[in-house]
Amino acid sequence: MLKIANIVGARPNFMKIAPIHRRMQASETFAPLLVHTGQHYDKKMSQTFFVELGMPEPDMYLGVGSGSHAVQTASVMIAMEKILLDEKPNWILVVGDVNSTLAASLAAAKLHIPIAHVEAGLRSFDRAMPEEINRVLTDSISDLLFVTEQSGLENLKKEGIPDDKVRFVGNVMIDSLVEHLQKAKESQILQELEIMPKRYTLMTLHRPSNVDDKNNLENILTTLEVIEKELPIIFPIHPRTKKRIDEFGLAKKVANMKNLRLVEPLGYLPFLHLMSESKLLLTDSGGIQEETTYLRVPCLTLRKNTERPVTAEIGTNRLVGMDRKAILKGFEDAMNGYFKDSKIPPLWDGHASERILETLAKQ
Repeated sequence: MLKIANIVGARPNFMKIAPIHRRMQASETFAPLLVHTGQHYDKKMSQTFFVELGMPEPDMYLGVGSGSHAVQTASVMIAMEKILLDEKPNWILVVGDVNSTLAASLAAAKLHIPIAHVEAGLRSFDRAMPEEINRVLTDSISDLLFVTEQSGLENLKKEGIPDDKVRFVGNVMIDSLVEHLQKAKESQILQELEIMPKRYTLMTLHRPSNVDDKNNLENILTTLEVIEKELPIIFPIHPRTKKRIDEFGLAKKVANMKNLRLVEPLGYLPFLHLMSESKLLLTDSGGIQEETTYLRVPCLTLRKNTERPVTAEIGTNRLVGMDRKAILKGFEDAMNGYFKDSKIPPLWDGHASERILETLAKQ
């Protein structure tokens, strides 16, 4: 049997690993180990998601916690090295672009353990994003690169990655969405918030470029003052964003928006239900651009670039940056049904994890 160490560290990883790990457990070919680095460690960001996604308790929990990028990366490397030496897996499998992804890959590469990277090849071409550094470096040392969209194939080719290392398998985030969408509909979150389907905007905001800069954050909030008068905004607020609103003296501005409703961070199932029934998403997240594309829900991304261009080329995503006019134009278009001709990208069909296992089984 192939012993595979599946590595997770932060919330976006959980949805990507869950279908892969579940299928490995059900297979006679694989002996999977689930290793949680503890990069996201509070209940909302970790335990709740594990339960909702039907994931088992991790076989190993590293508990690295928070810290600077260097501290977090180094802590994961040190802890992972010991596990890899003890367990001697045939492969490690990493997903996404968080610090744990790069750190685990570096530890494995130094020990000559093959690395499979799920969601390889995505590029924002913005080196100011820590995630971009993680993506590029992880891809450069990986032995198998599983790609979600055409841009990933093109980017890896330009970077000189041999074709025989690359597989176009589709998007495992969509695997989790397809598996859990029906269960998510059982959530009572709309009733709890006393809102009606398609009569609200859903928002997430957490990127340092948006929330750590007072001018950018204030500009976004000023734009929301227009939108919330036309359509209520549900805003599960990230702890980082809440902290900055208070630090920058913007709490009163937020409080004065009666239809901007701040709620605590949500689990996967209630958030998925909210997302599927929303009229519009405002976000700076990467994964939400993919999920809304599959759900055919308009998405305005508050960034100047995206590492997932297919969501803007054929999906429901539009890059609006922090430009007030662009955001309001996007809102108007969403209200008028402009995004209805969107398409779901190739192989975003709920079977990406199966294609990944088929490839690994042949190694």
